[in-house]
Formats: sequence, C-alpha cells, structure tokens
Amino acid sequence: MKILEVLTEKRKIGNTGEALAIKHLRKNGYKILAKNYVANNNEIDIIAENKTTVAFIEVKTRTADTPSRFEPRPASAVTPEKQRGIISAAKYYIYANEIKNKYISLDVIEVYLYSDKAQNKIIHIKNAFNANTAYKKGF
Repeated sequence: MKILEVLTEKRKIGNTGEALAIKHLRKNGYKILAKNYVANNNEIDIIAENKTTVAFIEVKTRTADTPSRFEPRPASAVTPEKQRGIISAAKYYIYANEIKNKYISLDVIEVYLYSDKAQNKIIHIKNAFNANTAYKKGF
C-alpha cells in the first residue's frame, strides 16, 4: 500500500490543500502536468506549466483556526532536505520529458484552511527556493 493511500487526518488535510492549489493554478492560467510525481524516491506535489514556465510545486496546508507556534508559515516546513528532493525529482522530470525553452520555477503554495471555507487563503510563492539555497551549507 502506498503511503499516499493511507487517509490519516493529516493526509486528508493535505489532499484538500492540493485540490485547492490545483484549482488556484488553473484559475491563474496553469495547465497541470502531473500530481504526486515520484522520481528518485522523491515526490513533487504538483507539476504545472503556463506559456513560459514549468513550475515544480510543493503544497503545504495548515488548518488556520489553530496556528502552530513552531511553524509560523507553512512554507517553513519545506526544509533544505525536502528542497533537495524536489530538485532531484525535477531534474529527472525535465530530462525525461525533454523540457526546453521554458523557465523552471521551484514554488511553494501555502494553503490556509479555516472552518469557514470562505476564508480559506492560498499564497503562491514563486521561485521559493533554488539549487543554490538548497545546497548551501548551514542553511
């Protein structure tokens, strides 16, 4: 059984966040190329493209009614180790799909879920990290 098939409460929240992120991306002119893409034992939540860019996106979802004092923002959970994994899988995807003439963006989408769904908030952080910062010592 794949880990993504185990529907814990945390996974349900993550699935909701990814669905909202996809809706947001489509609304903003992106075409979804892949969801939960796995390469080299690393996973990318969403791969999407628009006219100029292929974006490799990590989605971090939090229930905003009870914010965490340990992670002031969901994006803070995208550690250098996670960044390196996304970069590794992105390199494989770029090579395997012969991506050329497109800008590559490593993004994070933060999804804040509220009990009042009308208050849900999505923040798309484009170019949230790059290979230089992910591999920088002491980062």
